[in-house]
Amino acid sequence: MPEFLPELPADAVRAALSRAPGNELSSGRFDSPESTQALSANAIGFFLSRPALLPPLPAVPMGRPETVAIMEELRLPWKGGRHPWLDAVVTTPTSLVGIEVKRYDPFRPGKATAFDAALDSRDWGAGMARIDALRAALVSGAVRYRHLDAVELLRDAYALRTQAVKRGRGAVLVYLHAAPAAWASGKPVDAGAIRAHAAEIADFAARVKGSDVVFAPLRWSDLLAQWAGTPALAAHAAAVTARFGVV
Repeated sequence: MPEFLPELPADAVRAALSRAPGNELSSGRFDSPESTQALSANAIGFFLSRPALLPPLPAVPMGRPETVAIMEELRLPWKGGRHPWLDAVVTTPTSLVGIEVKRYDPFRPGKATAFDAALDSRDWGAGMARIDALRAALVSGAVRYRHLDAVELLRDAYALRTQAVKRGRGAVLVYLHAAPAAWASGKPVDAGAIRAHAAEIADFAARVKGSDVVFAPLRWSDLLAQWAGTPALAAHAAAVTARFGVV
């Protein structure tokens, strides 16, 4: 069983991880030194039982958190098929904030390449036109990303928009990512790949700007710096940094 950071509500974190697809816990992948889910669950899981301690994320339009969940399914507007599972979902009085967490993932192969056919069957409205246009460009090959999993992010955006409308809130998609200098083995992460990933994030953000779903990229280093400067969270920030290194 994984060893969670101090002061985590371990039973609640374990329950959330166990109901999510992927079998990270039972497969042992959660214990890998490069596990994204381990970083996400240990860092954000701290707030499951104390959402009021989570400040609004840096440069993210969201307001004060009311609830925090990890590994939560956000359903698209149909019954069958697969629905996105986000690493974290934060609810505020004004916003539904979905958080997609990445660590080493952008620097590995194997990004999604296809969309659900059902996405074409819906009129998503004028506020999703820029997201629709990017989806079409990805399908046609007019736009290609090597490091950014744009298919996953756009599926998240459609699900967030669906659930935010139901809950009477605005939708915000946070891309919480890292720029690790080295793999867990000590081998350097290609610096060119890190720069290319950053450029792809900026390109994606420009293409979807003004949509019903606000896209907000956020570096782990900036989030941990915020927590380190917050007295109630400084010890937790230090524990995350000690366990997972500089991210």
